[in-house]
Amino acid sequence: MLAGAAVIALCPFAHAMEHITLTNGFSYDCTHHEPVDNAHTRLFLLSSDGSQTGNYIDRPSGEIGSIEVLPDPPKPAAPATAATKSAELSIPELLAGAGAEHHINVELLASVIKAESNFHTDAISRAGARGLMQLMPGTAQDLGVKDITRADQNIAGGTAYLDSLLKLYKDDLRLALAAYNAGPAAVARYHGVPPYRETRAYVNRVINEFNRRMAASTATTVASR
Repeated sequence: MLAGAAVIALCPFAHAMEHITLTNGFSYDCTHHEPVDNAHTRLFLLSSDGSQTGNYIDRPSGEIGSIEVLPDPPKPAAPATAATKSAELSIPELLAGAGAEHHINVELLASVIKAESNFHTDAISRAGARGLMQLMPGTAQDLGVKDITRADQNIAGGTAYLDSLLKLYKDDLRLALAAYNAGPAAVARYHGVPPYRETRAYVNRVINEFNRRMAASTATTVASR
């Protein structure tokens, strides 16, 4: 009994949730307790679901045997924002969304990613290009990409850039891919695909992968009929 009274004296305004046991064996779950006077303590009660009721009871302080502080209930998860939901989508879902927005075939986007990073989200080139679609930091900034390492933003930026190149070259895929790899300035300088071994191999690799994917998709569609 004296121990219980000592606890009350030490923490008269404790506001963590508490499990208070009386010397007669009865117990109460409370939001907190407060002294009413030198001989009584007010117990502010919790409901069975853990919510505050506003109800209280006054008990003689000498009847309080022990006070156990209960752990705080877990905080509710913050509601998912549009950006959070986008970041949680899988790569095929992100490609589908970006392709639909820019009217670009999803298989083409996948082919570009295959050639650029082989689907490694943390890929970094020797020149400093980053992510799935290997965006240069300067290009990413121009495209409004805030976090180049996030798959959703990287794909959105890379797709927007490819879309702009396809429009620039009037849907000439070879020129758009060459510009994606070597830059529009190089395409303008050589009036076509630059004579760079890496760029020509890149263009052929993407187109071959695109054709392979389209053939596989067609075969799957035919087989499902």
